[in-house]
Amino acid sequence: MRGLSSDIRALVAAGALVLLLGGFEMVRPGGISLSHLSGGLVTIDLLIRAGIFTIILVGLNLLMGYAGQVSLGQAAFYGMGAFFSAILTVKASVLGIPAVVAKAWWWPWLVMGGAAVLVGGFSFVVGWVILRLREHYLAMATLGLGVIVYIVLRENLGMPQLNLTGGFDGIVGIPRLRVGALAMWPEARYYFLVWGLALLTIALGLNVVRSPVGRALRAIHGSEAAAESVGVVVPLLKAQIFALSAALASLAGSLYAHFQAAVVPDTFGFVPSLELVVMSAIGGMASIWGAPFGALAVLVLQEVLRTRVLGLVPVVSGEMEPVVFGALLVLIMMFWPSGLVSSYWGRMAARGGGDGPAAGGAPSQQGL
Repeated sequence: MRGLSSDIRALVAAGALVLLLGGFEMVRPGGISLSHLSGGLVTIDLLIRAGIFTIILVGLNLLMGYAGQVSLGQAAFYGMGAFFSAILTVKASVLGIPAVVAKAWWWPWLVMGGAAVLVGGFSFVVGWVILRLREHYLAMATLGLGVIVYIVLRENLGMPQLNLTGGFDGIVGIPRLRVGALAMWPEARYYFLVWGLALLTIALGLNVVRSPVGRALRAIHGSEAAAESVGVVVPLLKAQIFALSAALASLAGSLYAHFQAAVVPDTFGFVPSLELVVMSAIGGMASIWGAPFGALAVLVLQEVLRTRVLGLVPVVSGEMEPVVFGALLVLIMMFWPSGLVSSYWGRMAARGGGDGPAAGGAPSQQGL
């Protein structure tokens, strides 16, 4: 009960912060925006992308941090969701979908939900096979899956005559989401939609890790043989959590597509998968609340690299970004293996003589 009440308080606090930031950006008192206050580093665009990545990271943390299953191809499911939404809205006529359906306000929402279900089902089948692998073999298998999906998207799903994915150029003209006549735009309005879904995803993740399923996932992470000995159906549970993480990534991809109004395959290649792992590691893989912090930290770091470092050092190109993230991942694993957020709350708990909520009002993952 103590952990549950702390989660509720944290969700309420997070919701209040989301409302405060969104309200500030909409009102802009004195003409001051978030961009002005942060020197151009934090914008409403960045916060929307942080919310989208938070949805992915909750699923990735459940998979890697709790179940202990390495995934280096999570961007593949992110891309599948994005292209599902793009193809079934922009290219609906090519697929024979009636215009009256494709132009209906509810169609993109239906596609978004259907994409999450289909991607989740696909990943369940794939996960049932590849999750029998372990350690670096599993890492290489998920990396290979990501590469395959990227190539398939780049090569028009093997059907160049239809030009469904647009090849290297991708798809443009993706419509904005609407509810009836109300468009989920401008950006400030879309911000509330994305972060509303992100907070619901966080609540889902917290519910999972505090349930018997969460304890089973931790048991699998510790020892699959021991978990099986107490009745956990390990292959099934691993495939299920893999499917859940993929479905959340697909949902995030659909949100991204309708936010950017354009998608290209390069957005969902290996480097984005690496960035997702770095985000997860910074926030703490075994921490649901580490997801938003990890996403924000990496996105702000990207802005610093692109607008500050590259401008000061002209010889450094944008290709250095993966190098920086790779080095950062190594440092995190060496000095803060539990992630910055988890490490911080662990120190707070040690000082306060209790768990995270008791010591500092933050959610704790201990005792799950």
